[in-house]
Amino acid sequence: MNYKNLPKNGKNIVKPPWLKVKAPGSPEYLQTKSTVKHLNLVTVCEEAHCPNIGECWSHHTATFMIMGENCTRRCHFCSVKDGTVENLEPLDPLEPHRVGLAVSRLSLKHAVVTSVDRDDVHDNGASHFAQTVRAIRAHAPDCKVELLIPDLRGNEKDLKTIVSAGIEVLNHNVETVPRLYKKVRPGAGYIRSLSILRWAKETNPNMMTKSGIMVGLGEKKEEVFALMDDLRAVGVDIMTIGQYLRPTAKQLPVRDFITPEEFKEYETVGKEKGFKFIESGPLVRSSYHAWKHTVEKPHDSQKSSLAIAG
Repeated sequence: MNYKNLPKNGKNIVKPPWLKVKAPGSPEYLQTKSTVKHLNLVTVCEEAHCPNIGECWSHHTATFMIMGENCTRRCHFCSVKDGTVENLEPLDPLEPHRVGLAVSRLSLKHAVVTSVDRDDVHDNGASHFAQTVRAIRAHAPDCKVELLIPDLRGNEKDLKTIVSAGIEVLNHNVETVPRLYKKVRPGAGYIRSLSILRWAKETNPNMMTKSGIMVGLGEKKEEVFALMDDLRAVGVDIMTIGQYLRPTAKQLPVRDFITPEEFKEYETVGKEKGFKFIESGPLVRSSYHAWKHTVEKPHDSQKSSLAIAG
């Protein structure tokens, strides 16, 4: 079957066998779900229809989304609800505390926190991120923290507020190649995203920086290689590459299903270009195996990570 140049309308597309996943339902999955619900936290796992929800939640790994369920951007790949004057709510001052409790109750050694875009908030949510980091430190002092942040509208001051909170990894996804930005991320800018990553590394050279993209949106292999060079030029240490999967009929259709062999090629090339870690595979997402990137010997850690989101 041909998995390239798929119909532009996205109809009658059959996923290849390497994208099939088991239905969730393990005891660990149910425990994570219960903790999330009890603490009234929102997860990107559910909001973005992540294919790894069964695997991750079974390992006490969930991606939580802070600052509400509604986003002020209109990215054409994302199923998170649109934020409007009618449905945007003030930030919940108790949310950082609940996140800290979740990290503690799940005995996590690596927590990842992300958010929706909140362009309506005066500091783009930077202080809320910082408060969440401090809450995790208070409830789980030995837990390493990774943040997956929006572009903060290119505000370097807000970025420094986040980085100064003290984190192990700063992640900001460029999402796709520059040529597709207007189509995929009309409210964002490629250079702006690169600037966020560059400023983060300049602010704290000892902190690891990370970025990721989706493939299968019509990008060319050479464009991905060039993007890798751009990320390395601003000091990015970790890169994730995963297959774009259309969340609902409202989002952009998949143009190509990238084969496992092609993902392996991206991984090989990424390592050659100098990334410390590169996760490349059909089901890879931003927080996939995130805990492995901050331990010297991954097998020494028996606790999975909680990605608090995305």
